[in-house]
Amino acid sequence: MASVRFNRVFVAGMVAPVASAVLYLTVYSALTSASRDVAHDWLFRLSTSTLAMLLPGIFVIVLAVKQSRMVRLNTLSKVGVAIAVLGMGLAARPVADGVLRWRQERNMAMHNVAAPLFETADLEGRVYRLSDQRGKVVLVNRWATWCGPCLAEMPELDELYQERKSQGLMVFGLSDQEIGTQKKFLQKVAVTYPMLAMGSGVPTFYRDVAKFPASFLIDRDGRLQPLPREGEFVAIKSAVDRLLSEGGGASR
Repeated sequence: MASVRFNRVFVAGMVAPVASAVLYLTVYSALTSASRDVAHDWLFRLSTSTLAMLLPGIFVIVLAVKQSRMVRLNTLSKVGVAIAVLGMGLAARPVADGVLRWRQERNMAMHNVAAPLFETADLEGRVYRLSDQRGKVVLVNRWATWCGPCLAEMPELDELYQERKSQGLMVFGLSDQEIGTQKKFLQKVAVTYPMLAMGSGVPTFYRDVAKFPASFLIDRDGRLQPLPREGEFVAIKSAVDRLLSEGGGASR
């Protein structure tokens, strides 16, 4: 009888990792569907889903503790507990994503702070330096080929660049994907602004992105200015036009 009870721990431990993944996806999807402000309540949704993810592992541990008070755990039960504990390690991924998203939110909210300088090459090998753009308004757009919203936004960014570059606007596309992958993608979605590779000369400030697309707006004096967190592209256009009309110390 004891052996059957201990095997329950083993079976529960084997099921725990799958149950954790299912719970996370279910809770996150439900909270997202019920959310009235997806852009702002991401931390609550992520935290709640991650806690739900830990429940199967906690259940196995409690079950094992109860059984150990009656009879010493056998090998199968110990294996079940070990698998459950390893399954709880799956929560490290959403936790890491949350930390990265927090960094991104912090960086994108910076105001009147000197933008970290970067130096990197475009997809053809031409080197670009942010320091060379002093006196211009610069928009750095982090994008990825798998990002649907990026695909929708890029033609609008290119149109904005073409219409405003004579007024002092520079747009940079920046991606950490392989150059060949980017080139193949850009055959379908052609843009005229420089597309930069994520070289070693790009600081972590521009790498810490969990939600795509993400844009960083820099004024003529090289200072970061916040963009609307969410909304229509017209809001980004308005922010760019405001900076272009203000001028700056470097351009006077």
